[in-house]
Amino acid sequence: MAMRGIMRWAAVRGRRTIGAAVVAVAAAALVAVPVPAVAAPIGPSLSRIQAEGGYLVDALGRRVLLHGVNNVDKQAPYIEPGDGFTVTEADAALLARHGFNTVRLGVSFDGLMPTRGTVDTAYLDRVASVIDTLAAQGIYTLLDNHQDGLSKIWGGNGFPEWSLRSRPAPWEPNPGFPLYYLMPSMNRGWDEVWDNSNGVLDYLGQALAALAAKVNGRAGVLGVELMNEPWPGSAFHTCFPNGCPGFDAKYQAAMQKLTDAVRARNAALPVFWEPNVTWNETMPTNLGKNPPITSPDIVFAPHDYCIPSQLAIYLGLPEQLRGLCPVQQDKTWGNVDAFTRRTGIPTLVTEFGDGDTTVLRNTLVRADERFIGWQYWHYASSFGPGGARPDPFLGDLGRDLVRTYPQATAGTPGRLVFDTATGDFTYTYTPRAASAPTEIYVSDVHYPRGYEVRVEGGAVTSAPGARVVTVAAVGSAAVTVTIRGVAPAR
Repeated sequence: MAMRGIMRWAAVRGRRTIGAAVVAVAAAALVAVPVPAVAAPIGPSLSRIQAEGGYLVDALGRRVLLHGVNNVDKQAPYIEPGDGFTVTEADAALLARHGFNTVRLGVSFDGLMPTRGTVDTAYLDRVASVIDTLAAQGIYTLLDNHQDGLSKIWGGNGFPEWSLRSRPAPWEPNPGFPLYYLMPSMNRGWDEVWDNSNGVLDYLGQALAALAAKVNGRAGVLGVELMNEPWPGSAFHTCFPNGCPGFDAKYQAAMQKLTDAVRARNAALPVFWEPNVTWNETMPTNLGKNPPITSPDIVFAPHDYCIPSQLAIYLGLPEQLRGLCPVQQDKTWGNVDAFTRRTGIPTLVTEFGDGDTTVLRNTLVRADERFIGWQYWHYASSFGPGGARPDPFLGDLGRDLVRTYPQATAGTPGRLVFDTATGDFTYTYTPRAASAPTEIYVSDVHYPRGYEVRVEGGAVTSAPGARVVTVAAVGSAAVTVTIRGVAPAR
């Protein structure tokens, strides 16, 4: 499991569509447009996103790529705009300016149903308000039912105390995150969850169903993630060294039960399933093996953390451990590939990141290679009661996260490469009929003198200097788009 601290800094952005006259060019022509990068009006142009094959697809049939951040408030009272943590209108504008088009917004079972059987409607109203604030800037919200350490009972968060009977013994030491997952009493608590003791899963299903009903009809809702980093409970030891098919079958049944509860109140809502959290220690998931996943609009939601790096960061172990990270991350992404081949279900990496920029780049490069989106951990409001803090995306980390990338592709994605040092971007896709062009967000960090665009097999249809470059294919041949910064004058 990931030993991650809450990093209070920012990122997120929404889609901005810029209308322009179509430029007719021959299929093999190259179009060079050196222009200064200028701000463009932001307008909400969100449509409902669904899972289709291995991709997330918008209502216009385009394959969507999502880049974003987490905003997860673990302390009651939860989600209060203006509290210095929850994203505000100013945060949404900042995130949108930097090209982020999704936020993973933490919600809590404890906040949804603080009293057995009674949903807090005021909390639902606050959640809906944040969704609308982000959607106004073209940003999709993934609702993340977040837990760490199961419950306040163990110093964690997530499940309300009334929902569980297990309690720590007086003699039982609590080592805190993440080692408290090994406490016998917490493992008994997780067993209650998976056994549905006391109806705990039933109540969670009621709470998530109420959340789904509240957001029904809001195009800005990407979906609901049923549970953050679920722990197997007393079965955890069966997950090492090659995964735990027995537990995962039971876990999948729980996910299906919660999915059915959500879909009963909001039939069109995509539902995101995480693997059990031993995934973070490179254990493969058995979701979809027995039985297969047959429900529509299910999205795989793994995390990508480098445990050796985090041991160095948070426990002060030798930094040389970070040299093991490429090996670990290759194993994790191999597990992603295996799941994708088995199920054909799209993936969104809903957490990744730590203080090691090399590890961060490992994730970003591997995600680009597979046309997989991500949500960085973590962003807290830059606009608190004490005033605005400096833009967190203007430093080195921002140069990695603020990327030129195709937000919507009118065709089948191919090779995607972005060089964070130079801003050089190349993207190839095979076009197919669509009622809207391909949209490519152009980083507002990497091109101080403006940028130039070259297109082979298509035409630029956006205005010069647009923050979002739109491209229309000419014919059926592959389209290649290259963007690079304008060199300084000599």
